[in-house]
Amino acid sequence: MRSKSDDGENTLPVRSGPAGPLSGLRVLDLSAYIAGPYGCSLLADQGADVIKIEPPVGDNLRKYPSTLEAESRAFIGVNRSKLGMVLDLKQPGDHATLMELVRTADVLVHNFRPSVPARLGIAFEQLTEINPRLVYCSVTGYGDEGPLKDKAGYDQVLQTMTGMCALQGKAGGAPEILYGSVVDYYASALVASGVASALYERERSGRGQHVGVSLLRAALTMQSARLVWAEGEPRAVGRDMRSGGITGIHPTKEGYLYISANTPHFWTALCDKVGLPEVGADARYDTVRKRAEHHATLVPMLHQALAAQTALEWEALFGDGVPCAAARTVEDMFDHPQVVAEDMVATFEHPALGSYRGFTRAIKFDRTPGPDPFAAPMLGQHTELLRAATAVQASKEEPGPC
Repeated sequence: MRSKSDDGENTLPVRSGPAGPLSGLRVLDLSAYIAGPYGCSLLADQGADVIKIEPPVGDNLRKYPSTLEAESRAFIGVNRSKLGMVLDLKQPGDHATLMELVRTADVLVHNFRPSVPARLGIAFEQLTEINPRLVYCSVTGYGDEGPLKDKAGYDQVLQTMTGMCALQGKAGGAPEILYGSVVDYYASALVASGVASALYERERSGRGQHVGVSLLRAALTMQSARLVWAEGEPRAVGRDMRSGGITGIHPTKEGYLYISANTPHFWTALCDKVGLPEVGADARYDTVRKRAEHHATLVPMLHQALAAQTALEWEALFGDGVPCAAARTVEDMFDHPQVVAEDMVATFEHPALGSYRGFTRAIKFDRTPGPDPFAAPMLGQHTELLRAATAVQASKEEPGPC
C-alpha cells in the first residue's frame, strides 16, 4: 500500500500491484466478528477498496484473548487489506458522513440483527433511496424472518443447533464443537460469492439488491448431504458421510496419519504399500461398505503395519499412490513447500504489531491477480483522511449557482 497525492498533500493510501477483478469497487464494511469482515476481506483480495467502519468502542473481535499484545490475532487475521474508520451512527454528523459514503459505494455489508438497521437509519429501503445501485448484504444469525430472527447467533451456537456437534461427537457420547469457526468462515464465502453475483446482475439491470446471508443457512449448506430424508425413512438413520474404519486418522510409530482409501485403486495401493497385498486382493473387503462392516478386523491389521514407520515416513512412501497427510500443527504451514509454491503467505507491516506473516488471496486469477495485501487497520486509522476525502467528493457533487 502506498500514498498518492496530486497536490503534494497527504491523501488516502492506494493499493499497489496489479488490478483484481473487483478493482475500482468500494465496499463499506460495518460488520464485526468473522463472517461479515472476512467476507469483505475476500472482496479486498480481489481488488475492492474496503472501508471498515467501526463504532468508537471498536469491533469486539479486537478485545478477544490473544498472545499478541498489540492487537488481537483474530482481528488481524480476518480484516486484511482494509482502510479503518470510526463512526458513531447515533451521532447526526457521523451518520451524515456514512450517507455521503453510501452515495458512491458499490457494496455495504453489516451483521446487525434485523430490527437494528432501521433504528440506525441504514436499512436497505433507506439506503437504496440514496443509491439505487447499492448491493446491500446483511449477515444475520437466523435470517430476516421467523421466530428467531432477532436472536443473537454465533458460530458454535449454530453448530450445536443444527446437528453438527451431535455428529462430531463419538457414538453414544456428548456432542463436540468443531473448532476453527467453520460456520463463520463458510458464511464469509457466501458473503463474497453472493455480493459478487449481485454485482454481476447489476451490470444487466443497473440496480442493486439486498443479499441475505445467515449462519443458519451456512450451517445447513455445509450439511446438504446430510439433509436428505427420503419418504418412509425413520428418524434415526445414518446421515453422516464417514466411510468407517480405514478412512480416518491412525497412529504410527511416531505421529498420526490421515488416510483416505475409498476407491478400489487407493485401497489396493494402500494394502500393497503397507505389506498387506493379500488383504487388498480379498473379495471380502473390495468395497467401502464391506470394509466398514469388517473394520474390527481390518483396523488392527492396518495399525500393526503402520507402527513400522513414522507418519512423515509413510506420507513420503505413499506419495501420490494413497491420499494421506501426516498430522501437523498450523505453524508448520507457514513454510510448507506447497504453501510456499502457491504463494499463500505474505509478509505484512502493521503500525503497532510490526512485521508478521499471514494468509493472502483465497482465489487465484491468472489475468487479474489483484493488488498486494496489507495489514488490518488500527481502530480509526484512516478516519480523518476518509472524512476529508468524503467532504471533497460531496462538494464536487453539489450543484453550482444558477
